[in-house]
Amino acid sequence: MPPVGILPVEFEAMSLRQQIAFYLEDTTTVVGKVVNFAIAALILLSAAIFIVETYPISIATQNLLKIVDFTILGLFTVEYLLRLWVATNRLQYVLSFYAIADLIAILPFLLGFFDLRFVRLVRWLRILRLVRFVEDRALFGRLTTSDSLAVARIFFTLFAIIFIYAGLMFQIEHPQNPGNFRTFLDAVYFAIVTMTTVGFGDLTPISEAGRWLTVVMILTGIALIPTQIGNLIRQFSKVTNAIEITCTGCGLSLHEPDAQYCRRCGTILSEISSTEDSKAISA
Repeated sequence: MPPVGILPVEFEAMSLRQQIAFYLEDTTTVVGKVVNFAIAALILLSAAIFIVETYPISIATQNLLKIVDFTILGLFTVEYLLRLWVATNRLQYVLSFYAIADLIAILPFLLGFFDLRFVRLVRWLRILRLVRFVEDRALFGRLTTSDSLAVARIFFTLFAIIFIYAGLMFQIEHPQNPGNFRTFLDAVYFAIVTMTTVGFGDLTPISEAGRWLTVVMILTGIALIPTQIGNLIRQFSKVTNAIEITCTGCGLSLHEPDAQYCRRCGTILSEISSTEDSKAISA
């Protein structure tokens, strides 16, 4: 069955390369959704494996997790090579933010035969691959609005920053300071306390790299956290102050008080509002 908006003849005329390129970016068809949700699920599973590995687990469980993680890395590598193959401008793709995030995700697979600390550190940056999904309104369903997508981006930004800093801090401090940074949860607690500038002082890094990372975390918290929280409050304020006018074109019900057109489909709202007012008066 061809994708919506593409004629069967046109879809059949597409080469294998064009079809793969379409489904890797598509989130409207069944195949496209399955592909992209599977990629997102693998990213989250990979992150979950990293977290579990910070806790005391049996040797058998460790070996099983390594096999699963290695398999996921292999799939990510295949995906990266496919995206590189189908790209119309390969150099532009390689230098794009998404491609760099993808490359970071598979570095442990490509450099795994080296015993490099850097390889272990970049694993936590794999969560950046989820940025692609919070940029796509269609992935969240037909009723997704620009406001809800903006809120999703803000939450993801906060989550990604905390997750990455916590992972880096754990990788740096745990070998030298296992008493304080025992598990990933300790690192998350330290990251939140540090970036919000609360600074309880019950957990402190002892390595030079850990202290430098703490400085960067504080600066990030001062510069970014208030901005993101402010944006989140503004988005919630917009939703709270929105008026209840249901668009006859797409069904969106919340609009800004001064909106004249539906922000999703462009239907004139003034006519809908006049009709609803007339019905209310008649009643």
